[in-house]
Amino acid sequence: MFLYAYVDIIAFFKPGVIDDILAGKVWEFDVSQTLLTTFLALMAIPILMVVLSMTLPARANRITNLIVASVQVPYAAFNVLGESWTYFYGLGVVLEVILLALILRYAWTWPRRTASPATLAASLDSEPLRTPQQA
Repeated sequence: MFLYAYVDIIAFFKPGVIDDILAGKVWEFDVSQTLLTTFLALMAIPILMVVLSMTLPARANRITNLIVASVQVPYAAFNVLGESWTYFYGLGVVLEVILLALILRYAWTWPRRTASPATLAASLDSEPLRTPQQA
């Protein structure tokens, strides 16, 4: 999430970007309610995923992460197209894609069944206790 925000904030330092914004242009688009609402919706997705990852049941969480990460990869790649200042955009996109690939991998390989309370208790009993010095 922070990568999206920081890449956009760093972009303000490019010559002419602030002048274009003040003139009502962002990239090739006119600044409008639709554009700003679209930006907000795109930024809200990663924010919501933080909350949903903690609150959704395991199966729904897995499916949601697979869908959202799959959609976010092309979105991340779209952001670098047509940019002449590709070093920081490229680095931002590479980091975003790596993180999204990790999310996809973890969601894909996440156990499909949750452990029953009895199984969980048995596995905890078999683990040796550690003293603070061992931890």
